[in-house]
Amino acid sequence: MRHISRLATTLTAASALALAFPTGAQAGAVGSTPVHTFEYSVGGATVKVPTGCMFTHIIRGSSKEITYQNAGVDCAFVAALSSGFCNWRIDFTYADTNNRTYRTSRGRTHNECKIDPMRNNHPQRLPRYGKACAHLYVNGARRVSQCHHITK
Repeated sequence: MRHISRLATTLTAASALALAFPTGAQAGAVGSTPVHTFEYSVGGATVKVPTGCMFTHIIRGSSKEITYQNAGVDCAFVAALSSGFCNWRIDFTYADTNNRTYRTSRGRTHNECKIDPMRNNHPQRLPRYGKACAHLYVNGARRVSQCHHITK
């Protein structure tokens, strides 16, 4: 019983400290877009990506400050058994409110085949509001994109 009382006191004190020291407002967004079925050729062999994969883009930060950004693919069912995505890369782009892209963070092209490609991007401060997007390229062709609006 004494341990439960001590735990309750500790939790109450931690909660009070958290409320006593305000932090900056944080925002975040998570979005997923289905990867549609497609085929492509690698070394003379045809690779088919079946239905069942989602491209997810996560962004955290406040205002124009991005503290964390990640994008990747998750596959389920039959799609999880496929050979995956060969010669893939993930790019992050940033556009203003007039939809003009002003910055691109181009990812490295990975020559191997991977069922769950993923990329993190470094924290950054954007010069203007607009949108941040992640794009998956497979064998040189853009296959899916997912975007979040960056607003006040």
